[in-house]
Amino acid sequence: MSEVNFPSDWVACSISDVAQVNPKKIDAEPDTTSGFVPMALAPVSFSDSLRYEEKYWKEIKKSYTNFQNGDVLFAKVTPCFENGKAAIVDGLPNGIGAGSSEFYVLRPHTPYFLPEILFALIKTQKFANDGAANMTGAVGLRRVPRAFVESFDAPMIPIAEQKVIAEKLGNLLAQVEATKARLENTLETLKQFRQSVLAAAMSGKLTETWRESALEYSGSDLSTEESLNTDKPKKAEVTSNHEIVVDSFPKEWKVSTFSKLYKFIDYRGKTPKKSDSGKRLYTAKNIKMGFISNDPVEYLSENDFKNWMTRGFSKLGDIFFVTEGHTMGCTAINTIGEDIALAQRTLTLQPYGNLSTKFHYYYMLTSAFQKLVELNATGSAAKGIKAAKFRSLPVPFPTYSEQKEITHRVETLFASANAIESQVNQALERVNNLTQSILAKAFRGELTEQWRKDNPELVSGENSAEALLEKIKAERAALKSLKKSRK
Repeated sequence: MSEVNFPSDWVACSISDVAQVNPKKIDAEPDTTSGFVPMALAPVSFSDSLRYEEKYWKEIKKSYTNFQNGDVLFAKVTPCFENGKAAIVDGLPNGIGAGSSEFYVLRPHTPYFLPEILFALIKTQKFANDGAANMTGAVGLRRVPRAFVESFDAPMIPIAEQKVIAEKLGNLLAQVEATKARLENTLETLKQFRQSVLAAAMSGKLTETWRESALEYSGSDLSTEESLNTDKPKKAEVTSNHEIVVDSFPKEWKVSTFSKLYKFIDYRGKTPKKSDSGKRLYTAKNIKMGFISNDPVEYLSENDFKNWMTRGFSKLGDIFFVTEGHTMGCTAINTIGEDIALAQRTLTLQPYGNLSTKFHYYYMLTSAFQKLVELNATGSAAKGIKAAKFRSLPVPFPTYSEQKEITHRVETLFASANAIESQVNQALERVNNLTQSILAKAFRGELTEQWRKDNPELVSGENSAEALLEKIKAERAALKSLKKSRK
């Protein structure tokens, strides 16, 4: 950490000076109960404990990375390294365990360098940034080199001060994690609030008083025999489980289907030749739940655009819907004020007549509608709903004036939720930065600055960092000589 100014009482060294990187296999009885840690169980949060599965040592000792209580492990492969998967090993059955071969294990050479300090070091932003910059290997499977880990700067700190730093970090970062958890819970509550608003909107409860106060309520602009679709009917297949949504509609509302209200502009299954410039191309990768993402940015050439868009053009206010894959169900309104190209797994719904597409957009965002789509989808590896089935899915159809009123009320409530969410996200960003700020202060010696002034005898003489480092070197040399004499 050459960019960090260590206190004068500390001594700069490297990780290899204070810890072993990937120590040798552990020798234990085959039937010893131990802890198995796949990568999925490695925590990301600073305060989270390492989880494990109990296994006999003979099942895991050979093919996996070995570790023991007191070690520090962290992921070396992308994206797990960047995500910060790391932990202090503690509480394993019989004190031993093994896990993913994509772990690095750090084991302090002696008790003079605490695992808590090692762990804090590898959780710093500098270690993360420099590690990512030094990764080697093919894209998608890049790893942090061992040489980088061994040579990374690690300050030698007086042992008494290490203990104080470890305690302060534990307390401070636990508070940060608790604050972060509360903020994340607030975001989850806002998600639930939005779904509650949508459910109230589609059950008519949001406009129940509005309907009662209306001088005349004609039920719907659409009779059961009418349709806004004047085109030749397209193939529609029977769908099931309509009661999931229909049973919640008010009795005053009519129920139609997508085929009667919307033209389907369908470019699914087709993949155009992409260009470096031209008309923007939007696919299922751009359609998220409730919004259109600008990532990825892809283009269709001007010439190809004219030949490609033969099934129709999307207009402002149209509804985009992802029909298959792991993002099936993602729904967004077209807010793009320019010609765009469409392709791959995205269906465009364009209203035939006087409709509030936003009303039906909100309907499609409800958990009930998403469940209905899921139940009518087919396939195993990549589930999807056929256009023919989608056409026959039920659609609520209140009067146009009530559609507008519902849309207005939903947007008003969502605007309040969005304002709160923005504040929470800003606070969350500050909290996330706070962790790195605290770690940086720890390794600049700021957390223990006053402590050093109050306890000079604990950071000088035989207790100094320099003396401690010499002890570590001496003990390592003695151990090396002992091993040679046994051969």
